[in-house]
Amino acid sequence: QVQLVESGGGLVQAGGSLRLSCAASGSTFSVYTTGWFRQAPGEEREFVASIVWTADGFNTDDTDYAASVKGRFTISGDNAKNTVYLQMNSLKPEDTAVYYCAASRFTGTFRAARSYHYWGQGTQVTVSS
Repeated sequence: QVQLVESGGGLVQAGGSLRLSCAASGSTFSVYTTGWFRQAPGEEREFVASIVWTADGFNTDDTDYAASVKGRFTISGDNAKNTVYLQMNSLKPEDTAVYYCAASRFTGTFRAARSYHYWGQGTQVTVSS
């Protein structure tokens, strides 16, 4: 099993920045891809970003982003800390949501939630206008 714990959410004004962290523990050797999703009230959970995680570390050349966040958000990771990050810049009110970290036993940059096997509890991000 893999446990994922998110942190770094909060309240920020439009145009501001936040960095989310997701610490992974347990059988992390079985994880090959990590991602971030978000869910706003009344909306379905949607893909935000993903990155491939190999034995050599997080592959920043193998990432994927939703069109709505591309150019504003950056996914990265620290292999020594088993932690994946989501740097969010130029935040907009429509970025307000609960952000979830996810991990997959498959290799690749997946956008479908069903491709991920492990999920964190989520962290709230609120962007005020």
